[in-house]
Amino acid sequence: MNKTFDRYAGIAFLAIGALFIVESQKITSSAYGSNVGANIFPLGLGIFLSLMSVRLIYETFRYKAAEKEKEMLDYKRFGIIFTAAVLYAYFLEDVGFVLSTFAFLLIGFQTMQQGKWLTSVIIAAAFSYGVYFLFVHVMDGTLPGFPSWLGLP
Repeated sequence: MNKTFDRYAGIAFLAIGALFIVESQKITSSAYGSNVGANIFPLGLGIFLSLMSVRLIYETFRYKAAEKEKEMLDYKRFGIIFTAAVLYAYFLEDVGFVLSTFAFLLIGFQTMQQGKWLTSVIIAAAFSYGVYFLFVHVMDGTLPGFPSWLGLP
């Protein structure tokens, strides 16, 4: 870990998080057919990003004396996860939230730690359906459901 890079990244992400919070206040707080407005996700993301950035900045002050060690960047993993994220955003409406999120998480888990397929499948399925259930059924929000060709509600 590079102390200087982490500190500057923390400051940059803190600014981005604050910008998300401020700009989310300009979005309407209600949506047609939904009790959850369009501003909830950007506001939550901004708060989360800001809190994680503060934590990163705090951790940079706790680093021990840095040892000069050259890190090898893992471009292959980055490329796989970046491609999966782009495909996730592209196919979200067509495939639906649950299936596209499940596939994205499964690819991400297997990219970061190969093996443990059963654990990855269970966590990805529980998270993707759990978020869908909470947002759609508990909070009365709207998300793209299952694709029509599956015949599910």
